[in-house]
Amino acid sequence: MTERLLIMRHGEAAPGRPDHERELTSRGQEEVRCMGRWLAAREDRGFPRLRLLASPYVRARQTAQQIAEPLGLVVESLPIITPDAPPEGVVEWLLKQPEGQPLMLISHMPLVAALTGLLVEGRSERGVGFPAAAVAELESEVWAAGCARLRGFTSPAGLRSADPR
Repeated sequence: MTERLLIMRHGEAAPGRPDHERELTSRGQEEVRCMGRWLAAREDRGFPRLRLLASPYVRARQTAQQIAEPLGLVVESLPIITPDAPPEGVVEWLLKQPEGQPLMLISHMPLVAALTGLLVEGRSERGVGFPAAAVAELESEVWAAGCARLRGFTSPAGLRSADPR
């Protein structure tokens, strides 16, 4: 069975320390709302069954909440998806998840790029650059290094440029 995984970077965050307490900027909030509307308008991802997991960092939780609202989802915290977490640990976690339920992980650079690179290219240093609030859509029969297919990559800027208004 083909499994689906969406990997999202949080929206633009304000500078400051400590890192785990940084919040979304007003621009970051708008980026995330834009992506939430885009996801909610789609009918192809089985969103009623989507499991939404976020890093425990404030900016990721804020992003997840903005995504969850239009989709009617509950946000779960996943401590293993912080910025410098090893992507191999996330892959091990993915392998233990039940089949047939699409997942969405909301995390940070460099993890989002490293995880995408590991799953698609087989090497974590081969990850794509992730602008703020971007979403990578992956499919795979098994979540292992080099076994996934990148089915889409969408950013708020890409949605704005595609909007004819």
